[in-house]
Amino acid sequence: MNDRLRNYRNWMMLSVFTIATIIALIPLFGVLSYVVKNGISALSLQFFTNLPKAMGLSGGGMANAIVGTLIMVLIASLLGIPIGILAAIYLTEYDRHSWLSVGVRFATDVLTGIPSIIVGIVIYTAVVLKMGNFSALAGGLALSIIMIPLIIRSTEEMLKLVSHSIREAGYALGISKGKTILRIILPTAAKGIITGAMLAVARVAGETAPLLFTALGNQYWARSLNEPMASLPVQIFQYATSPYKEWHQQAWAGSLVLISLVIILNLSARFAFRSRSN
Repeated sequence: MNDRLRNYRNWMMLSVFTIATIIALIPLFGVLSYVVKNGISALSLQFFTNLPKAMGLSGGGMANAIVGTLIMVLIASLLGIPIGILAAIYLTEYDRHSWLSVGVRFATDVLTGIPSIIVGIVIYTAVVLKMGNFSALAGGLALSIIMIPLIIRSTEEMLKLVSHSIREAGYALGISKGKTILRIILPTAAKGIITGAMLAVARVAGETAPLLFTALGNQYWARSLNEPMASLPVQIFQYATSPYKEWHQQAWAGSLVLISLVIILNLSARFAFRSRSN
């Protein structure tokens, strides 16, 4: 009787978990299928190589927005990834329990939950207004601020997974703390750190609000990092809210490209994590 009751409870809970999983997947695949359905027909070689056409004209593409997104994400990565990793090393290896570390961790958690539009407004006030113009540099800076707390937390967790015996073995051999971190601890946690960094890049690649206040946008090729630059999220927003059907199709195509980029980054991170687990 107890075995039958146990099997019945196991079957019931398994059914509940399966149903919950299916319900959670329905919105995901619904969004993906809808974007693919509406965006695939507008994709062409011109979309990836041409500049946007003037209002109301057919044709054109989002080549400048694709390149602009890659440039600003690269700027954000060059700023955010080193700062995030170095801060995590300090918190984990040098000053784990002091009041400063506690304060930094609290600030990191708060910053993670701050809406991205607030970051955009802050950078607009502190950088854009003082520079006198919108720019790709300001956009990359805003994205890097969003990246930093994500990288700090993920890197810190990866470093904590490195066994203390590995650190002690390095010290026992007479290796300095800095060299132990650089040559032993970081290589051991490298795949996990890279995974966290790639997920942070995927997180900021689709941000729109900060770029509206910082990079603004541009219908042409940007000639300098110190001038407005187009980006996929902003251009999608502008096209989707326009009254032109042709631009709506372009917005769907841009959405498909952006989602594909995010999926590729996430899958790469998952495969790296799986490799680390094995």
